[in-house]
Amino acid sequence: MLQITDLTFNAWGRKFLVDASVSLPPGAKVGLVGRNGIGKSTLFKLILGELHAAGDEISLPKTARIGSVDQEHPATPVSVIDTILEADVERHTLLGRLETAPPEEMGEIWARLIEIDADAAPARAAEILVGLGFDQENQARPMSEFSGGWRMRVALAAALFAEPDMLLLDEPTNYLDLEGALWLEARLKKYPHTALIISHDREMLNEVCTHILHLANHTLTLYTGNYDAFEKARAEKARLQLSAKAKQDAERAHLQSFVDRFKAKASKAAQAQSRMKRLEKMQPVATTIEERVAPFTLPSPPRPLAPPLIRLERANVGYDTGKPILRNLNLRMDLDDRIGLLGVNGAGKSTFAKMIAGALNVSEGELHRDKKMRVGWFHQHQIEAMDPTDTPLEIIRRAMPDAPESARRSKLAQFGLGYEKQETTVDSLSGGERARLLLNMVAMDAPHVLILDEPTNHLDIDSRRALLDALNDYTGAVILITHDRSLMEMVADRLWLAADGTVKPYDGDMEDYAKFVLDRAKAAISKPSQIKKEEAAAAPAQNNKGKKNDKKSGPSPSTLRHAVKKAEENMTRLTAEISRIDDDMATASVNNPKALEGLTRARAKTEADLATAEAAWVAAEEALAEVAG
Repeated sequence: MLQITDLTFNAWGRKFLVDASVSLPPGAKVGLVGRNGIGKSTLFKLILGELHAAGDEISLPKTARIGSVDQEHPATPVSVIDTILEADVERHTLLGRLETAPPEEMGEIWARLIEIDADAAPARAAEILVGLGFDQENQARPMSEFSGGWRMRVALAAALFAEPDMLLLDEPTNYLDLEGALWLEARLKKYPHTALIISHDREMLNEVCTHILHLANHTLTLYTGNYDAFEKARAEKARLQLSAKAKQDAERAHLQSFVDRFKAKASKAAQAQSRMKRLEKMQPVATTIEERVAPFTLPSPPRPLAPPLIRLERANVGYDTGKPILRNLNLRMDLDDRIGLLGVNGAGKSTFAKMIAGALNVSEGELHRDKKMRVGWFHQHQIEAMDPTDTPLEIIRRAMPDAPESARRSKLAQFGLGYEKQETTVDSLSGGERARLLLNMVAMDAPHVLILDEPTNHLDIDSRRALLDALNDYTGAVILITHDRSLMEMVADRLWLAADGTVKPYDGDMEDYAKFVLDRAKAAISKPSQIKKEEAAAAPAQNNKGKKNDKKSGPSPSTLRHAVKKAEENMTRLTAEISRIDDDMATASVNNPKALEGLTRARAKTEADLATAEAAWVAAEEALAEVAG
């Protein structure tokens, strides 16, 4: 699908890619991974044509459609559902043509609409929107009523709905809650075309990806399998490189020893010269250089407090105006609790966090908390609210007013901000560097409770692992809100669910919750839609005024015969494809057992496609019989 050949790209005084080459197979789900700032987003811009290299190093099939989520959708008066439907440009254009096309073109237009399954588009769009958190009522609201984060979800929904041949997604879970991330994970597993996904979400990379594309040392390396398989392959590659280097070093030492001993002796001069030439020709073995990731510093509270830290009894909490956001809270948290807080956006997770942090008081009921309890609270708005002209050194000076300058700089170095970054403006720091600074700052006073609201959005996989290690060493209580399922599973030992205006313990693990979320999305999709269907699709007969047969609405017999023929061709092609896969599986079982897993997945998908084609053929045959009769 995508072919990159000897791609070199330098810009802004930096070297991004040097003679990088890779070929992505059609239908692959590829995770693009690498350290923050290495150039992953730059590669996307090169593929999209927003940046240009020296020649034609990047190639795609001429008819291939590329889709991406570059920015949030604008705040227009168009409804959310109509915005999504317009993303299918061909369908939107054909429906528009129906209103003005002459009668002789109607059959051709309807044939194409049937071929692209246009009637199913509103239901498909609604399904995607429900999965991303838009209920039926919100789907009918204009785009102008939504915040930037929600319009970003609309942009993602539009890209998924359009189903381009090559889908590019850059950190798609960063503006989703855990529920949206779980749904997206399930959706991408079924995506029918090629997808290239920049992500630091280990769970998504493991569940979705068939390949991992690693960007490091200015080059691209493609690995087969998910992220766990990539890590194993890379570790084995590093081991073999170190082994080869050790052998080469031993050989070098042996040759050099011979040269040093005998180069002055005439009888051994020829042999010494020969060994010198071998030394000169010997190419050093390249080894994988692992960049050090700075640890997080999360000091534990020096003295434990008497349990419980927090006890809520029939408590209501909300804001000054309106009814409570959360009601009848009956919960207890102790010093060693690790709470994973679940719930969709808008369910009250942030309100709950503010209450625990002391930023909101309960309006009714009781909140018992130890007066000596210190809380460290990290949330995404802190990053957005940072003064872009501030510097890490100025920030730490305000936090440590009485400390010597050397102690302040030493503290920043512990946070992973070296001397060269300490006087850099916030605006010039990467998102990961800002997140690191704030995460370490909120924990600097050794709080008894850490509240972490989406702490990983700007962190790469290695930094997320460093955060996990720090949390495991921290002995205080933790309340974690995150879309990173892997972090949630590794940190939380209890789950609380914010839903229906309250927060209650959730009796289950993350696997149970993932199933619950997906089942709930399916149930929401099956409810009767409140959205007005497009007039052209709902009443096709009104657009056929010029046809002779006014008694019958819908497509003509010739159009239906075309649909029957198309379905038969699909069935023939898919049956042949299953036979080919069966042959490949028989060969792979003997010669390449590892390939069996991929072939098994391909066969299952092809069987599902064949069932869909058969259903389309039956429907078209029945419709043709009804029209002909």
